[in-house]
Amino acid sequence: MKSMGKMLLKNQGFSEIVIGNTALVRAMIESKTRVITSYPGSPMPETAEAIKSIKKENRPFYFEFSTNEKVATEIAFGAAINGHLSTVFFKSVGLNVAADSFVQLPLMKIKGGMVVVVGDDPGANSSQNEQDNRHYAHLSYMPVFEPSDPQEVYEYYKIAAEQSQKREMPVLLRLSTHVCHAKQKVHFKAYKEITFDNSPKFFSHSENHIPITSKVFPMKKRALNRLEKLKDYANQTNLNQLVDNGNKDKGVITAGLPYLSLRDVLEDIENPPDILKLGVVYPLPERPIKKFLQEHKEIKILEELDNVLEKEIKVIAFDNNIKTKIIGKQDLEDWVNEYTPYKVKKVMQKTWPKIFKLEPEVENLMEVENRPAQLCPGCGHRSAFYVIKQVLSENDITVADIGCHTLGFLPPYEMGEVLLSMGHSTSTGTGLSLFNKERKVVSFLGDSTMFHAGLPGIVNAVYNDHNITLIIMENGTTAMTGHQNHPASGSNFNKKIKPVKIREILKGMGVESIYETDTYAQSKLKKIIKKAINEEGFSVVIASHPCMLKFTREARKNNNFKNNKVIIDQDICEQIHECVEEFGCPSFSIKENGEVNVNKDLCIGDGSCIQTCPVNAINIKRTEGGIK
Repeated sequence: MKSMGKMLLKNQGFSEIVIGNTALVRAMIESKTRVITSYPGSPMPETAEAIKSIKKENRPFYFEFSTNEKVATEIAFGAAINGHLSTVFFKSVGLNVAADSFVQLPLMKIKGGMVVVVGDDPGANSSQNEQDNRHYAHLSYMPVFEPSDPQEVYEYYKIAAEQSQKREMPVLLRLSTHVCHAKQKVHFKAYKEITFDNSPKFFSHSENHIPITSKVFPMKKRALNRLEKLKDYANQTNLNQLVDNGNKDKGVITAGLPYLSLRDVLEDIENPPDILKLGVVYPLPERPIKKFLQEHKEIKILEELDNVLEKEIKVIAFDNNIKTKIIGKQDLEDWVNEYTPYKVKKVMQKTWPKIFKLEPEVENLMEVENRPAQLCPGCGHRSAFYVIKQVLSENDITVADIGCHTLGFLPPYEMGEVLLSMGHSTSTGTGLSLFNKERKVVSFLGDSTMFHAGLPGIVNAVYNDHNITLIIMENGTTAMTGHQNHPASGSNFNKKIKPVKIREILKGMGVESIYETDTYAQSKLKKIIKKAINEEGFSVVIASHPCMLKFTREARKNNNFKNNKVIIDQDICEQIHECVEEFGCPSFSIKENGEVNVNKDLCIGDGSCIQTCPVNAINIKRTEGGIK
């Protein structure tokens, strides 16, 4: 970790094998980026890990994890109009949270320059959808650069920052999961430290930043004019690459990851098609696209997710009376999932079956048992779900939210029957409670998510006196994305702070019915849940327990973690299998003879399982220094 920090600050040029997210940080440093903000979310967290590897006193920029993506965007914007080159980065659906401010950015004159980096997630590897954020760029008139590998992540960011500063407009750098996490030997340029001019550059009367009715239209025209001028750059930049394979019959226009996958697929193809690889995907470089269309009889548009390029390129062909056959997406399968080489080969086989012969992928022939995602051993959410399921009837309604506790939807807990977005659960639960006298409604909300987007729903439930129980699943961290801190954690990215107490926030918002307990105290939790759901009006249960994955990692890092040993007394065990089938700890499994086995590699010896056994067959052999 420390060596990474030193590498990122090297003054001389060098080459190193890194992932795209790490290459991005070096590009930020070389570009003299002054302010960087974010909210954690995959596929982007490693960017912050790379930043963290640089000692705070050595960082040439300010960085923070903000409470959500909208706040992070606004902080970066504020710094940018004050003359500092700024960047905000987040995951695909994070742009939805930032959208209210994001769509206004191109209207503004941004003196310092601002780059928005979004990590799109084709394949929905860690998101609730596969949204294509190129649509947001079109909606807001913001140019988009799209790299295809870590080397290009590094190069494209520097160009995006340069263009943003030159034109005083924001630029969107669109990455995707494979580009963020791909490894490549990246060639970095030299970095020269500078002394920043921190004098304020924002003067309230020198430039309009208030988009009211009389000002909106000039601001919009300016945004459109800047976009049109950037098209001249897009037409001539070498970010757009022509791969001339000497095939005037067939050509492919593509960008990003699909380009790399296509190159992989073409290795065994005779007479491969020519390729026009786009680096600037909005505004489209019309001149090279027009020339490429005119020189080929058939063109395939190869793009992940939506048919954004396809529609625009067809408009170019129509407006220029070009008769080339243009083939876009051919069925619904072309609209979903990542364009890995095997996927690209399937897409191209449908387009030109005589050229691309599809063979079964070796890994698809292997039989692999299903392994559903599950809560970690010792997770406090497991104890909570185990208890809550005993209290609620099958007729009651549970509402999920974003976080580790979303996994409560899976067997054996089956908690959480609807999910929209971060922080929605209280509001959606409220809607489900209206005209509903028979079915109790219980919503779940993580502590990090509460600060991110959950507070408005809570205020609304108090304000309108709704009849719903909210269970805040508090584990003291932003666990699902890599254990980043949040306002109640006691520290931010840069220093220790006085924690913001969840109970005090709830009281300050007017919540009168608040209960709190550790989730391992299952008997107490059961009593609390029963009481809370039988009250009229809005009640909150804070179900707390530290994230045990974070706890054990930190203990092992400090060389002071020793496992207790969970033991099943087979003489007492009646093979009821409550510990496996209802509590569901992954450390337990059932042998062919019905005996319950403890996997010592998975078990952390926390003992939360002991109280679940109806015949007291689970015991724990405590080790000095083990979990108490």
